[in-house]
Formats: sequence, C-alpha cells, structure tokens
Amino acid sequence: MKRLYEKNELLFAILWIVAYCVICGTIRGNFGDESPLMTAALAVFTAGILVFVKKNGLEERYGLCKWTGKAADYWYFIPLLILMTGNLWGGVGMDYSGPAQVFAVISMLLVGFVEEMIFRGFLFRILLKNDPAPVAIVISAVTFGIGHIINLFTGHASIETVIQILFAIAWGLIFTFVFYKSGSLIVCIIVHGMIDAFSKFGDPGDIMMLSYIYIGATIVGAVAYCIYLSRKPAALKRE
Repeated sequence: MKRLYEKNELLFAILWIVAYCVICGTIRGNFGDESPLMTAALAVFTAGILVFVKKNGLEERYGLCKWTGKAADYWYFIPLLILMTGNLWGGVGMDYSGPAQVFAVISMLLVGFVEEMIFRGFLFRILLKNDPAPVAIVISAVTFGIGHIINLFTGHASIETVIQILFAIAWGLIFTFVFYKSGSLIVCIIVHGMIDAFSKFGDPGDIMMLSYIYIGATIVGAVAYCIYLSRKPAALKRE
C-alpha cells in the first residue's frame, strides 16, 4: 500500500474510492445499512485507513488534527451544525428496531469517517498538489456526488439518485472548503457522520416535501457558505 502511495498517489486515492463504492455498495444493496456485515466492512475500511495514516505519520496531511484557528472564528462552523440536523426536521422516529438500529447508526458514523478520508483526504490532497485550488475543490465535490450513483444498484429510483447526487455535491463543496480553509477534517467527519446517523432517526412518515426543503436549503447554503469561506485564508497549501 505504501509503495503504491509513493509511486502514484492519485491512483492510490482512486483505488480506495472504487473499493469502497463496490464493496460497501454491494453489501448495502444486498443486506442493508442495518446488517452487521455492513458494519464489519466499514470497520475494516476505517481500521485500514487509520493504520496506514498513523504508520506513515500522515495525520496532519490528511486532517486528523485539531483546528488551529482563532477561537473567535469557531462560529463559522455553525452553518454545518444547523444543516446537519436536516434529517430530523420532519420529526423523529427509527428506521429499524433493536440491534438493527444500532448497527445502522454505527455504520453511518463509520461512513462519515471513511468517506471524508478517501474523498477529502486522499483525493483532495493529491488534486490540490496537481491543480489550482478551485479545480481541486470542484473535482473532489463532484466525484463525491457521482459516487452516490451506486444507489442505482441498491434499489433506489433514478430520480431519487439524481437528487442525492446534487445533495452530495453540495455537501462535498462544503466539506472540501472547510478542510481547505481549516486544515482539519475532524469537524467534517463528525458532521458527515451525524448527517448519516440522523437519517436513521428521521420520521418514517411522509415527509417528502420537507426532504426537498432540506436538500434545497443545503444547496443554497452551500453556495453562500462557500462564497463566505473563499474569503478566508487557506490552511492547506499546494505542495
């Protein structure tokens, strides 16, 4: 793994993304988010990423470090925290019962870590090395969104998948901008994990309209938030 990383970091990132989408997408489609197999697969991905990053001293490069900005600037994370709760705007319920709900929530929290590390960590960092920051940010966000096309193969309707892709691209822009400006992925990992975990506690009733409102608010919020963050100095620099 280290040899591939040193030889071709972009290929290294792409292989992680492909492996994740194929393996976890297949498990999700056949067994669901509530499956212990899904949790186990995500735990393996999480462990593999952590071991690789820790063993090679790459924690700071990939954002597994605290944000060193001024305390007065912490408020600029507030939009993330507000939008993070969108899956609960229609009320609170549970997708499953008993152990199934526990496995689903654990899986969603692990998804937040794995996806932030491979899309924002591995992919964005090498893109930032080779391309101007705006190009790297857009490619990372769009790749993250397109990665959700795997939902077509897990029983989701095509129109729903298109909406999810747009939603994911919006969040991808937010997360990538926050990482680029702060140098830390910790907040992104937490917020991403909570968004996915809250999706398992949304009201199981008919809340389609609220879902569209949430998606619309996220897209509009992403544009405004990224314009604001673009004026902040970047913690990450091209190498």
